[in-house]
Amino acid sequence: MILTHGTDTMTITAEFLQQQINNKLFVLTSAMTPIKFDSSDSLFNLGCAIAFAQTLPPGIYVAMNGRVFKAGNVRKNKETGLFEEII
Repeated sequence: MILTHGTDTMTITAEFLQQQINNKLFVLTSAMTPIKFDSSDSLFNLGCAIAFAQTLPPGIYVAMNGRVFKAGNVRKNKETGLFEEII
């Protein structure tokens, strides 16, 4: 299942879903720039989420910036405007 979500709390929702849901595939995605702007990344992120949903094993994921992250291992970097892996 693909879920569109606001970027500020998307990682929190992904972690919650990870604690509640087993053996299902959820890919959360969003846009850093709203779709009403020509430079929106919304369609790119949605396309990536669709591709990831077709290839990933069950689990909860966040698809942003052309990358996919497991829930609990991703954060939004407000300075760079990107989602990144937690190291």
